Parts: sequence; structure tokens; C-alpha cells
Amino acid sequence: MEKLLVLVVDDEPGIRSGICRILRNYTVGFPFMEEDFGFDIHEAATGEEAISFIQENKTDIMLLDNKLPGILGIDVLEYVSKNKYDIQVMMITSYASLELAVTATKNGAYNFVPKPFVPQELKAAMESITKHLYLKRMTKKMTENDKELRHQFLSVLSHELKSPINAVEGYMNMMRERQAGDKLEDYDQMIERSLLRMKGMRSLISDMLDLTRIESGQNNRHLQEVDLFDVSKFAIDTFEPLAKQKNIKIYLDAPESILMKADRQEMEIIFNNLISNAVKYNKENGQIYIIIKDLGNAVNIIIEDTGIGMSADDITKLFHEFVRIKNLSTKDIVGTGLGLSIVKKIVEIYNGNIDVSSNSGKGSTFTITLPRY
Repeated sequence: MEKLLVLVVDDEPGIRSGICRILRNYTVGFPFMEEDFGFDIHEAATGEEAISFIQENKTDIMLLDNKLPGILGIDVLEYVSKNKYDIQVMMITSYASLELAVTATKNGAYNFVPKPFVPQELKAAMESITKHLYLKRMTKKMTENDKELRHQFLSVLSHELKSPINAVEGYMNMMRERQAGDKLEDYDQMIERSLLRMKGMRSLISDMLDLTRIESGQNNRHLQEVDLFDVSKFAIDTFEPLAKQKNIKIYLDAPESILMKADRQEMEIIFNNLISNAVKYNKENGQIYIIIKDLGNAVNIIIEDTGIGMSADDITKLFHEFVRIKNLSTKDIVGTGLGLSIVKKIVEIYNGNIDVSSNSGKGSTFTITLPRY
């Protein structure tokens, strides 16, 4: 568990000891982090002591009172800002005027916690500032060589998240103002659309997590004997309801047991992404054929659909990150543009190959070959 160094700057011993007691065994964790954060707490009774401490110690977070003997907390904050210390500062004061708030914010204070505070308020504030610190430092690690990818990533992420948030917010405001009527059923369509938007956001976040874990090598892989027949059946059951909405038939041609040494979660990602795409990009009354072949030293996975297909030019872009095929046939189809790039990365981990053939208006066929051992 990583420890963040926290400096508590307050001239009241009771406040300092209270904060230490609250945070001593407190940890902060987020779904996108491999490990939780704990806190290594240090104390300073004056602004001068605080400056001396941060000069000698790499400090991560500072809880700073403004009304101090000697130099004020706001002066310490200005010193941190002027010297560009990588410290997140949270003001803890009972004398927070509007002028102080404006000055503190201009000098980089993350937020305020008014005194007196209860333990839960402090913990919530620490969770927020820790998350902010983590994300800020991760952003700094991106090099200039990644500028184009970063711009692409942020553009896609902001669009994909902002659009559903705006839509859901609009629906919620309409419900609050009872614009469609006073009965719950008057808002059924809005609720369904909101849930669909939220599902899309969850899918994006899930894809982002899969991608970053695979690329960083931090994906905790658990290799074992995996039955691809079971994995494919599970994926089919997952997307069967969506397929039925378009009257799409899904056919499976595979041995009732076909084992290979693999990480089950990675195999599920492959089948889920390919079957999901075969449904989304298919036509009404279409078909999907899933074929798994035992080649002895390798396994073939073939997903064929009778959907809208792609041009030869589209196929060359298919496995790039954040790429989605855009035309009149796909304009209403929701996706993140990450699924196939994730599938390709997983296939490469197994030293396998993935190929695609497609004809516009007739359908696509994805063929994956995975070595057995």
C-alpha cells in the first residue's frame, strides 16, 4: 500500500491530534487503482515550521489552517505556489471569508474544510483530494510524444461522457418540472433513455480499464484450463436479449468441450466484444455464426455476421484505438472505439492472430487463431 505524506499545519494541538487519530488507519481506494493509499501524518504548529518541513520532505498533501502565529496559512500557500511544489493543499479554518477563499483558490488550494468538522467530513475531503492528486500526477506522466494520443483520448472521453451526462440531466430536469405529466408512466421513455445512456458510460469506463491494465502490464492474469465452449455460451446468453430485439439468430458450432490454457476474463472479453459488434452492426432478421475449431496445437474462433459490413479502407483502421466506422448505417450505433483494439492486444498476448474479411452490405467475418500451448 502506497503512503502519502500529509502535513497538518495548525497551532491547536487538539486539532492536530484529532486529525492524526482520524486518518491514522484510514485508507482511500478507487476502482481504477491497483492499490489503496494510506497516510503518513506529520504535524507543524506554525507556518515557519511548515515551510521548513516541505523544504526537507517530499510532501503530498497539506491540511493548512490560515490563522497561525507568525506568518499566516495563506502565506504558506503562496510560498508553495511560487516554488511550484507538487503539494495538494486543503484549507482547514473557521475564519474563511470570501476574500480568503478567492485568494486561496488563485494560489492553488484544492478546497476548504470548515472547523469544527466531524470525522466523516474529513474522510470525504481526503478521499476527494487524494483522487485529485492521483489523477493530476498520472496526467503529468504523459510525455510530449503522447500529445496526439492524449488529445485524442481526452476528446473522445469528454465527448462520450459529456453527451450522456447532458442528456440524463435534461431528462431529470423535465421530470422535476413534470413537463410530460404527473404520472410515473409518462416518463417511462425518458427513464429508458437515461438508463441506456448510463449503460454506455459504464461500457466506456470498463473498456478504458481493460485497455490501461493490458497496456500497463498490470492485468492480474490467472492462467488455467478454460473451456471455450462455456465462455462462448455465456457470451451468447448475455447478448441474446439484444439480438432478439432485432430478430437476429445466433448459431454456435463448437465441440461441447474445448479446453485451452488461458485467462478466462480475457477470453470473455474477446467473445463479448466480437458478439456484441456482430449484434450491433447486424441487420434486422440477420444471423450470427460462432464457430470454434480444435486444430490440435491451436484453436480457431470465427465470428461471422450478415450485417452492414465494411469497406477495405475501413478494415485498415479497425483495430486502432478510439476508431469507429462512421457512415449513415452506423450513425445511431453506440460504441467506444476501444473494443477491437483491446481484442487485438489480448490476441497478441497469446501470440495469436486476428483477421477480418468483410463486404459492404453483406457482413463481416472475424477469425482468431490462438496457440494451444
